[in-house]
Amino acid sequence: MSEVLFLVDHIGGKLSKATGELATYAKSIGDSVAVVFAQNADEITSQLKVFAVDKVITVAGEWDKYGAPAIADGLAQLIKAKNPAAVLITSSANGKEIAGRVAVICGSGIITDAVNVDKDLITTQSVFGGSTTVHSTVTKGVPIITLRANSIEAVSATSSPTVETFAATISAAAKLAPISSATPVVKGGRPDLTEASIVVSGGRGTNGDFKPVEALADALGAAVGASRAATDAGWYPHSHQVGQTGKTVSPQLYVAAGISGAIQHRAGMQTSKTIVAINKDPEAPILEIADFAVVGDLFNVLPQATAQIVARKA
Repeated sequence: MSEVLFLVDHIGGKLSKATGELATYAKSIGDSVAVVFAQNADEITSQLKVFAVDKVITVAGEWDKYGAPAIADGLAQLIKAKNPAAVLITSSANGKEIAGRVAVICGSGIITDAVNVDKDLITTQSVFGGSTTVHSTVTKGVPIITLRANSIEAVSATSSPTVETFAATISAAAKLAPISSATPVVKGGRPDLTEASIVVSGGRGTNGDFKPVEALADALGAAVGASRAATDAGWYPHSHQVGQTGKTVSPQLYVAAGISGAIQHRAGMQTSKTIVAINKDPEAPILEIADFAVVGDLFNVLPQATAQIVARKA
């Protein structure tokens, strides 16, 4: 079988949820090969054993100092040496930057924000605000594909992958803007928005009061999102905005409370597996794409739902 490389996404030595999903996609296409750019490669390699990875390639270098441009350099060199069937990268801001740079260096075609890729390397994308589904494939070079988080359930299976080291150099151009310092985002007790399997979002209908939204999210173990109207009004941090100009999410369950469902918001959540909408307006556009809908005041509906969930969990 052909090798399929996937770039391991990690923060502080801990694998992201998206890495398991990439490993699962890679395994469904060919021999899954994890590529690790890190100083603590041994620690990360040991974590990869739960995803049935066939091989791990570690690349030593000053990746933390030079960031995406340097990693793109190293990954491009690895691609040219291995000529894999495809390269899979998580569709985060950093992942898409690396993918774009690699595609340029290698002269390869690139597909971003895919929600599926099959064994024939035909991808599925949801475009134009989720109104159109596109199936496409790369016709030049090694396909570079970024995959949206939560687009597949990661499959766990213990393995003993072979480990290989690869020597890569960082170009002078990639060293022009070294990273002098980096401060990780302070996370609360809730899951990361882009990786959460459940997201509860609030919009204009909250009138700035997100307490019912947060209470339901905490009862479900969910992340909290917000519409652009809510973040622009200063009701919730912009880092939680879901939509075309915010973050794109594809959770198993998406609860939209007091959100009208403008195309800008729908573009960021329409690929969610199950959508539940709570809105006072029976004509709200969000109801058109909802799997389940409640026409009512979120301040009446959410507390009741939260109480029932808490009671059942007890």
